[in-house]
Amino acid sequence: MRRALIVFSDPPPSVLIMIRRTLLLASFGAAVLLLAACGSNKGSSPASTTKPARTFVDRVDNPWFPLIPGTTLVYRGVKDGQPSRELLTVTSLTQVIRGVRCTVLHDRLWLKGQLFERTTDWYAQDAEGNVWYFGESTAELDKNGRVTSTEGTWQAGRDGAREGIFMSAHPMVGQSFRQEFYKGHAEDHFEVLSLSAGVTVPYLTSKHALLTKEWTPLEPGVLDHKYYVRGIGTVKEAAVKGPLETNILVDVRRR
Repeated sequence: MRRALIVFSDPPPSVLIMIRRTLLLASFGAAVLLLAACGSNKGSSPASTTKPARTFVDRVDNPWFPLIPGTTLVYRGVKDGQPSRELLTVTSLTQVIRGVRCTVLHDRLWLKGQLFERTTDWYAQDAEGNVWYFGESTAELDKNGRVTSTEGTWQAGRDGAREGIFMSAHPMVGQSFRQEFYKGHAEDHFEVLSLSAGVTVPYLTSKHALLTKEWTPLEPGVLDHKYYVRGIGTVKEAAVKGPLETNILVDVRRR
């Protein structure tokens, strides 16, 4: 029987070039897929991204900023050179914003005994305990109760506005967060200065208050200090740079 003789020879250079190009393209494609898979798992800090609605809880019980429905905090102070009185009431109402159910607060401000401003605020707490600020609807009023301005109104998800962290779950000295963002209208920031500050207001005295400084790039000449007491929330706010303004807690009413 005659056997066929098969001879293997080196492929021509043109074929080798085609094989190398095919292998390179395949390797590049695999690398791209791998990078895409890795990038899809990349996390973000709580202060810089919107958290999915499922990570929020129904109650705001952060000890530094508890929002218990039926609670009204009463403040007195000075604003625009005039004596002020403010009532901050935590309601049982809720508002869904960007898929998150927010607690509704009613804020009323009187100057020289006349209602000057009424505001509705929206807050929510995530599963870690951070309190997020989702916006406000505010209106300034004239002596007849007519609305003269709604400047400062914003809501997360509208016109590029974003929610921000109002109170950290675990405040630490040096922490800094953006509380709100609506470009050109609402851009407040805060930084934790102390966890053992002393503060005295008509309602209480504490040697373990949380002290923060607040500022906004929209008013570069203004700087405020705020004091928080566990189980109560804000007990004092005072300007340390800029026009004289103060707001101190005089009473807490619980329904």
